[in-house]
Amino acid sequence: MLYTHHGFSIPCIIQPLMVLILLEMVEEQRKERKKEMTVVTMRKLLEAGVHYGHQTRRWDPRMKANIYAAKNGVHIIDLAKTVDAVDEAYGAMKAIAEKGGRVLFVGTKKQAQAIVMEEALRSGSFHVTQRWLGGTLTNYRTIQKRIRRLLEIEQMEENDALGNYTKKEIAQISKEKVKLDNFLGGIKEMKKLPDAVFVVDPKEDYNAVLEARKLHIPVFGICDTNCDPALVDYAIPGNDDAVKAIKLLVGVMADAIVEAKGGLLEFAYVADEQPEVSMEDVIINVQEVAAENERRRRARFEEKRAQQNARNNRRPRRFENKEAAPAADAPAASEAIEVAEPVVEATEETNE
Repeated sequence: MLYTHHGFSIPCIIQPLMVLILLEMVEEQRKERKKEMTVVTMRKLLEAGVHYGHQTRRWDPRMKANIYAAKNGVHIIDLAKTVDAVDEAYGAMKAIAEKGGRVLFVGTKKQAQAIVMEEALRSGSFHVTQRWLGGTLTNYRTIQKRIRRLLEIEQMEENDALGNYTKKEIAQISKEKVKLDNFLGGIKEMKKLPDAVFVVDPKEDYNAVLEARKLHIPVFGICDTNCDPALVDYAIPGNDDAVKAIKLLVGVMADAIVEAKGGLLEFAYVADEQPEVSMEDVIINVQEVAAENERRRRARFEEKRAQQNARNNRRPRRFENKEAAPAADAPAASEAIEVAEPVVEATEETNE
């Protein structure tokens, strides 16, 4: 069968080849655009609040190189350094995932637990969102025994083998399962030590960082202005307390694993139609946000003061009533005295 194109006869088998060639060209162009783009833009970091650090009195001097300025008693992180650090960490994480490596996400802070679990499941990684058990990495053989116990209980539930136990024993087994699943549920499929560890807050999960470093496992982490960037191998300067900032940075690292597996990206290489910002724009934004917060604070104060004045006006004035009461009772007292005088005279006459 022939395919006619501009007067020439082309075999139909060439059509799929042409399509493949076009797809390869499009893929190469996309890769070239990616090389020119950053993993995440500075505007996205600004919108997520990654630039906010801790108070100036709670800083670590070793983070000085990543601090741009201090405004209103709070350190402002240099987002240009954050963009470079994200690019480096993204490339390293992607390289580990392309070799078949598995990553362990650690985030035991309350605001990071749900985010870490969600992104770890999306990227097919392991996660620890509750208290870090000492020896999770350095004493993994003992941890594996507890994981086997958790899997054994789950197998018993699937096979309805708990019917052979008493109610008290079933309650104890269920309680044990809840406890084990709470601490080890995110790593029960981890057959060996992970190839990399990502920590949301290296200061909060200090033991996890030390165990990984002791076993020479690469450590990725978000370093706020109160952290030591030397603790981790790939430090990303940023806000580790705001939910939006954690969501963005953890999502970008999860995208590195997803891209290595050929999945769809959600946070990395997202085109932004608005122009890129600079650190001068970041400082202006910080000042505007501070002015808006001050305006809202004053408005709340004025509203509370107006409510308090309204409550005070509705209260009865006790002191004014006490002053008016003696004036009203004065005539009644004089009449009582006049009535009492004849009674006294009458009693005197009877006595005589």
